[in-house]
Amino acid sequence: MFSYIIRRLISAVILLLIVSAVTFGIFFLLPKLAGQSSDQLAQQYIGKAPTAADIAAVKKNLGLDKPVYEQYWDFLKGIFVGVDYKFGPEAARCNVPCFGYSFKTHIEVWPEIQSRLPVTLSLAAGAAVVWVVSGVATGVLSALRPGSLFDRAAMGVALAGVSLPMFFTGALALALFTYQWPIFERSDYVPLLEDPFAWARTLVLPWVTLAFLYSALYARLTRAGMLETLNEDYIRTARAKGLRERKVVVRHGLRAALTPIITVFGMDLGLLLGGALITEQVFSLQGVGAFAVQAITANDLPNILGVTLLAAFFIVLCNLVVDVLYAAVDPRVRLS
Repeated sequence: MFSYIIRRLISAVILLLIVSAVTFGIFFLLPKLAGQSSDQLAQQYIGKAPTAADIAAVKKNLGLDKPVYEQYWDFLKGIFVGVDYKFGPEAARCNVPCFGYSFKTHIEVWPEIQSRLPVTLSLAAGAAVVWVVSGVATGVLSALRPGSLFDRAAMGVALAGVSLPMFFTGALALALFTYQWPIFERSDYVPLLEDPFAWARTLVLPWVTLAFLYSALYARLTRAGMLETLNEDYIRTARAKGLRERKVVVRHGLRAALTPIITVFGMDLGLLLGGALITEQVFSLQGVGAFAVQAITANDLPNILGVTLLAAFFIVLCNLVVDVLYAAVDPRVRLS
């Protein structure tokens, strides 16, 4: 098990390096291939009507006059050891992990992301708990009573949840439960340690709305997996031995049906941790997703690059956790 985890860690590090190289190339090599010069890239760090001397100084200080591979090495090195930048006569220290400075605000990228990360983490973690518990429970109950009224109603709601986009269900939830019936007042995000009750009250509606979208998929996956598993010979053998139905369903049936659920959960959680763009925009949550939208709108390449690498990190991390869970659920994975 330990050697399996080490192999997966090495693979994850290599994958992150490849993702960072490709992402950096997309943002800094493709613009040059499309005709954008280093002068135009450097000009985004300066105000209006810059002089040629100003542009040349910025290019030199930020290394924009170097080949792309040297720029990438400097960028990669800055993530682990930091970088010293010079803006005019003064030098600025970009601390670890350094993703550079914003084109528009001249503020370090990582502190900006870090200040918004608790919002996204709270949104993703809370919604994940709701959709996994509700989705898996609904799928199991539907599989135990296939064709029943509950099964048909649950799968009908699940179909609606999968089909309706987030910007529609989010706007509808706000219209009904905030404006029509003021059950959940719209307020700014409150940190968990500052006021746990206010933190939960602010996020309940986004949690439920986001979970409605994801739990529908999990209910359908769980139902399909459980229906297939409950018809296996070893399930009939377990029942013939006199095991309690709860033990048969949970230990033997649900455990075997968890593999596709774990796979999808790892991908979904990783994507959300990288920024739930639509949800944060609908509910006015200033998280990483909203930060990414602002960076894209402003064409702020360092901010976009920082968010992209953060999202890639969470996706790789969640997939690594999924691989480890595979080995825990199915011992055959350890030998593959």
